[in-house]
Amino acid sequence: MEKEKTIKAILKSLKSGKMGVDAAFNRLKDLPYADLGFAKFDLHRELRKGFPEVVFCQGKTLRQLETLVRKLKGKVSPLVLTRADRKMFDRVKKAAPRAKYYETARIIVIGNHIPPEKHSGLVLVITAGTADLPVAEEAAVTAEIMGNSVRRMYDVGVAGIHRVLDKRELLLEARVLVVVAGMDGVLPSIIAGLVDRPVIAVPTSVGYGANFKGIAPLLTMLNACSPGIAVVNIDNGFGAGYMAATINKMAFVTTDGHR
Repeated sequence: MEKEKTIKAILKSLKSGKMGVDAAFNRLKDLPYADLGFAKFDLHRELRKGFPEVVFCQGKTLRQLETLVRKLKGKVSPLVLTRADRKMFDRVKKAAPRAKYYETARIIVIGNHIPPEKHSGLVLVITAGTADLPVAEEAAVTAEIMGNSVRRMYDVGVAGIHRVLDKRELLLEARVLVVVAGMDGVLPSIIAGLVDRPVIAVPTSVGYGANFKGIAPLLTMLNACSPGIAVVNIDNGFGAGYMAATINKMAFVTTDGHR
């Protein structure tokens, strides 16, 4: 096997002194992955990214998901599966009876959440409407799994702007804000105009015909007047939660790498 030969060659070079420890580590950290035929799962992503690879369930068969879980449980923790429906969860439970399902978020988790770090800040997830909850919960649960303290502020869209203004203290308490909106997609601009924290805007496909399945709020968010907004793809709650967790982690890392 090529991978085995490569690893042995690196270890021999390390043992002989031809390669230093840091050089060997940099070579090895990118090599291992589980080759399942239909998928190649990256087993060392946590070394490079700080969090393991996540399984996107949509488009995969029930058999493929069960095989993935049987092969990976115990090797990856937490093992996270996104965009999973109830049938997928029922099948995954055959391989991992202790798997937990967050139905609104459509996320399966096998293993323990990463506990919040002592000095990490708050991630606040906000929605314009109740119909945006699945995407918002995907963001919130993702951030929680990755070791963040998360609070939720739901159904505070611009049709009743007083609902946002009434919670201004909570807005200012957050280190990162994820704002989820469909329809006209204006809410992130409002929020960003009230805080000095990074705002991650998430357009959703919620809305009537001219919403164009999320294109309308996406364009609104990309053209936002308020500075400090970053925009993820339509309905991409996972991407928003992951980005919020990354920002929150970096916010209390000093320039020399100490916290």
